[in-house]
Amino acid sequence: MNKRKKKVILVAGARPNFMKIAPLWRELKKYPAEFQPLILHTGQHYDTNMSDVFFRDLQLPAPDICLGVGSGTLSQQTAAVMVEFEKTLEKEKPDLVVVVGDVNSTLAASLATVQCRIRKNSVLPLLAHVEAGLRSFDRTMPEEINRTLTDSLSDYLFTTTADDNKNLLREGVSPEKFFLVGDIMVDSLRFFLRRKNKSRGVLKEFGLQKSAYAVLTLHRPSNVDSKETLAKLTRTFCEISKTLPIVFPCHPRTAKNLEVFGLKDTIQKSGLILTKPMGYLDFIHLISNSRLVITDSGSLQTETAVLGIPCLTLRKNTERPITVTKGAAVLIGNNSAKLKSEVAKIMAGKGKKPFRIPLWDGKTAARIVSVLRRATTWIPV
Repeated sequence: MNKRKKKVILVAGARPNFMKIAPLWRELKKYPAEFQPLILHTGQHYDTNMSDVFFRDLQLPAPDICLGVGSGTLSQQTAAVMVEFEKTLEKEKPDLVVVVGDVNSTLAASLATVQCRIRKNSVLPLLAHVEAGLRSFDRTMPEEINRTLTDSLSDYLFTTTADDNKNLLREGVSPEKFFLVGDIMVDSLRFFLRRKNKSRGVLKEFGLQKSAYAVLTLHRPSNVDSKETLAKLTRTFCEISKTLPIVFPCHPRTAKNLEVFGLKDTIQKSGLILTKPMGYLDFIHLISNSRLVITDSGSLQTETAVLGIPCLTLRKNTERPITVTKGAAVLIGNNSAKLKSEVAKIMAGKGKKPFRIPLWDGKTAARIVSVLRRATTWIPV
């Protein structure tokens, strides 16, 4: 391997990305003679509670580069990141760009990286995708398009489970390009479970008792952009909250739609605890002490699988099927009757029991960096 120090840009755009780049940044910093990691924040999530507080909680320094793209449609946001990230590539001339997950920033940074390489007629910068191979097989989801296209562009594909490897093989990806390393989200979760202050006041703030409440998160367009669907789900949540307190840290998109659709008063009158998005440490403390989680978040499926917390997933499909086959997740869709039935099962002590998932041990970042240290494809600019 060429011993020249390699410049690595770690791209983060949305809340789940921050938990994924933090372990990588820490691991790369262990090898100062080999790597110069730079954190780039696209600004896709621009709300303080969705962004800045996460950097503090995850013990990350302020981003080295901020693009500040802000909100917009999928196309507007993707285009804005591409334009601004292209300028960064020209200025920084990185050896490697690392993208994580499946948000708009992930695809935009990937496209800009490859186009930069084509324009320069160069093999650099290389592109690595962490969480490669995840598939829901639902092309109506923007995330599915983002992750599939990103995988097709990437030079290094780091997968979370053996299922992801099979998906890549089925799509014709060379086995030499992908590496089974485990789930990077678990690294952050285990790191902070060991270090978090056990006396954090989030339970006391809301008058909650351990294992005697549920946590709800909701943000996907299929659940929150239709008035009819969101109203039906809201009525169900309010009904459940009569017997089991529900804490609802509300995504800005969902909060806006609750207001627009006239549903916010219904929630507030029900006693359901509606809050702003929380920082990482408070949120981990909240879910790790809960009785169950109701969510449409893929990241929360992973975290609850490790924590052994029942997860009722408000989706018809998932890109993380292992959280259903081995974890404690159950796919609900937006079926209110099934949701209430599964809550009742869990409250009766008949919920699913999770199994240990291979390589979800908190050492994923170390495996990724080990691959990069052994790489023979690094070529100087």
